[in-house]
Amino acid sequence: MYEKVDDVDWENWKPQVRATLMFVIQDGKILLIHKKRGFGKGKVNGPGGKLEPGETPMECAIRETQEELCITPTGVKEAGLLHFQFIDGSSIHGFVFTATGYEGEPAETEEAIPLWADLDNLPFDQMWEDDSTWFPYMLSGQSFSGRYVFDSDHMLDGVIDPT
Repeated sequence: MYEKVDDVDWENWKPQVRATLMFVIQDGKILLIHKKRGFGKGKVNGPGGKLEPGETPMECAIRETQEELCITPTGVKEAGLLHFQFIDGSSIHGFVFTATGYEGEPAETEEAIPLWADLDNLPFDQMWEDDSTWFPYMLSGQSFSGRYVFDSDHMLDGVIDPT
């Protein structure tokens, strides 16, 4: 049973899912989404999703942003890594990216509603519990690696390290 980060054998850990998140940051604001369906429904997050076979994490992050918000992020760079172990046995390896701009206009899709938030007033109360631990690293430009244990959508434990 996983309750703490140290309960997980991270050296031999194999995620069931590899996924991405993308955050467009410009002019003191960050582009988030209200997730309308699927994993994380009802939460505020960044656009993203599962890697397809043969796809790199960056290609996935750009594709998912195009699908979920109808924009193409520009000035994309890697920001950090996330490792999630759920007590039901599921696991996700997440790749976080930031972008300095985008082409197109953010639009609502079947998956998501776009939401611009001020960097100094992020809606953490509507987001995944781990976000408040690694967003400061991402926003400061410091790469990071986070390891978390969740029971459904409740975080039991987490460790974040600069990389």
